[in-house]
Amino acid sequence: MGGLFGNDPLEALGAAGARKRGAKPSKPAPLATAHEPFAQRVLVAVERGMDAFPEGLTYGVTARLSPLRAGQRVVVPLGRGNARSHGWVVRVLAADQSGDIPDSRLKPVIAAEPAELPEQVMELARWISGYYACPLGVAIAGVLPAAVKKGVGRVDRAYVQLSTAGQAAIETARTRRGKAKEADAPRLSPAQKRLLEWLQTNTSADSVEIDRALTGAGVRTKAPLNALVEQGLVTRTLRTHVEADWLEQAARVEAKPVTLPTPTADQAKAIDSIGATLGSGFSQHLLFGVTGSGKTEVYLRLMQKCLDLGRTALLLVPEISLTPQTAGRVLDRFPGERVAILHSALTAAQRNQQWTLVAEGKARVIVGARSAVFAPVPDGQLGLVLVDEEHDHSYKQDQAPRYHGRDVAIRRAQMAGCPIVLGSATPSLESWFNAVDRRTSMLHELPHRAPGLVVPKVEIVDFSGDVRRFRDRRVHLLGERLAESLARVIGEDGQAILLLNRRGYANWISCAARCGWLMRCEHCDAGMVCHATPSNRFVRCHHCLTEQRLPAKCPDCGAGVSVFGLGTQRVEEELSRVHPALALPGAVQRVDGDTMRSSRDLHEALGRFASGQVRVLVGTQMIAKGLDFPNVRLVGVVNADTALNLPDFRAAERTFQLVSQVAGRCGRGSAGGRAIIQTFQPDALAIRAAAAHDYRGFATTELADRRRFGLPPCRRMARVVVRHRSDTAAHDLAKDVRDKLASLPEAQACEIRGPHPCPVTRVSDRFRVQVEVLAPDAAALQKLITAARNAGAFPGGEVAAVDVDPVALL
Repeated sequence: MGGLFGNDPLEALGAAGARKRGAKPSKPAPLATAHEPFAQRVLVAVERGMDAFPEGLTYGVTARLSPLRAGQRVVVPLGRGNARSHGWVVRVLAADQSGDIPDSRLKPVIAAEPAELPEQVMELARWISGYYACPLGVAIAGVLPAAVKKGVGRVDRAYVQLSTAGQAAIETARTRRGKAKEADAPRLSPAQKRLLEWLQTNTSADSVEIDRALTGAGVRTKAPLNALVEQGLVTRTLRTHVEADWLEQAARVEAKPVTLPTPTADQAKAIDSIGATLGSGFSQHLLFGVTGSGKTEVYLRLMQKCLDLGRTALLLVPEISLTPQTAGRVLDRFPGERVAILHSALTAAQRNQQWTLVAEGKARVIVGARSAVFAPVPDGQLGLVLVDEEHDHSYKQDQAPRYHGRDVAIRRAQMAGCPIVLGSATPSLESWFNAVDRRTSMLHELPHRAPGLVVPKVEIVDFSGDVRRFRDRRVHLLGERLAESLARVIGEDGQAILLLNRRGYANWISCAARCGWLMRCEHCDAGMVCHATPSNRFVRCHHCLTEQRLPAKCPDCGAGVSVFGLGTQRVEEELSRVHPALALPGAVQRVDGDTMRSSRDLHEALGRFASGQVRVLVGTQMIAKGLDFPNVRLVGVVNADTALNLPDFRAAERTFQLVSQVAGRCGRGSAGGRAIIQTFQPDALAIRAAAAHDYRGFATTELADRRRFGLPPCRRMARVVVRHRSDTAAHDLAKDVRDKLASLPEAQACEIRGPHPCPVTRVSDRFRVQVEVLAPDAAALQKLITAARNAGAFPGGEVAAVDVDPVALL
């Protein structure tokens, strides 16, 4: 264990800095330690970015804190100043693992905290640290919600119950009523007798219930209760609870009758095939079903089979927008089960409450977004993992640890030895490749919509023709065909969903006199986006979030300012001219990152749409998937090209998925539905294939292109982004990263590209240069990344970000 005790990275850096300045290193600050030998020695991963000590630091544990277990959160001294830092016990060291290190050279653990993780979750964090190139302490810290660490909502409540002596005292009082009292019999007041008799039927009462009982008995003090405790007739214990607002009702967006539909032949085949693997170890399944084919029903049936085996089921959804409806269906299907709901939009107390329910084994059904993959299910209890909309990029975390929720879920299922089901109407090419080419995943298909649901008719509209026909100079985002269809649907009391994957009012702000001025962010290489409020307009950068008022004049020539382009706010404004009913307050609801600030906002918005108060939902990709409203008869894609021409090899795949998913939101009622896709590129493969519901054709063509250029999923990729305030320094650092990677023996099996500037070169005044690593498989990529970390190839701190299996290259 050399190097893991006595010193740590901060201490070593401090000493090195002092030597450079020609000064003697300062002595460590005094630390109170026990004089008796340590009862344990443990490895602790500190919640800091410390790649130099991947296994953790060794600390001693005094008898007062012993025994500690792996997975416990502790407070330890760190650095020359012995700063109190949080960390996690990674491993309890045996006597032969500590070497001959004297206790005097070890620092003691200061305190142990209530937070604790199951062994499987700790092992999962260790895997994330290694695979996604993240310090172990940071990886573990990302597993536990902040609300759980802080104990938000935790209360200690007193409980009292009869002791054996108390029960005997009641029996004695009953059998000897009216007889002379024996000297050894306890003397009880009338209030004490009533309290003992009440506790016979209320075997374990908390302090609130006791107060009510005393009040009902006409006793205004706790003296009778305290006397019973002193005599040993009643025992008092403290129990910890996590209290929060009632959560399950908030998950019910719409009330549906609890009726079990008869599975279709395709559903029954998938349920039987996957269900046969429950309890038989790890297996991986891809459930490929068209929108409306009943994938959720398959999930629910499999969850019931899992519960029948006495195990816990975990269902992941990609975004908060899907959680209300999904959780509502699960709650309705399993009314006798405690369902835990985990996602980032809960209040702090709710997150702690739901997490605690899972940790205590009181919730056997778990529904949540990306972070729910770390749910603290007791070891040996997890029996099934389901990942809905597995293709969605929301499963990818954009900060350290940069894990992909779908891939982490697969790893967790492997560790738990249980099946995992990945479901989607538009699977990621990675999952499709694993099922069709590599055959590591079993493919189950639902090619038909459920009974009563109609496949929507999809119409592609060349929007360039509409633009030429507009006779006024106003910006029109709804073409003639889409506007007419929308007016007809609203006139027939139907509902509609309009998708535009761009927030704000307009994304092009320039000089009205065309002098050449274009408003760009001062801190980023990106244009500013205009946003509108009832009182004014302002501009915002969607990268660094800088805001300012919309300028009244061009700063170069003094002419006026023109606002062009598109955004969800502009669509919302234009709808009032399509039909009189849409001009009424509350008839149109915008759903994007600007309007949905909390889960409550989203739940209420979807609730109003479900009840019919809202006639049209206008939004970004938040409304493109998973929502099920039978009265939606029209879906409009305002501009299908927003992501198609981005400099990212996944642009076509992302466009196909978005268009296909949003088109699937209609046709879920008896009236059927229609989808209208406006585009300037009607011949693009992604748009034509989405309109024809032809996933296989699109995947075959796209995979052929990926093979030709050696891109994922045919190879694995890692992306190293170097950020610096100096463009030259960023390039120099990136070149150094490339050279160090290329010099490693593990790089012989890999291809290293770059360095070259990122498509968005400057963000928040930092220039961004990237190096890409392509490897034949995950093992080769992992070997190279691990060797590079050990060799110190990546700059520390925030200078470099290593993204393994990136989903976006901007």
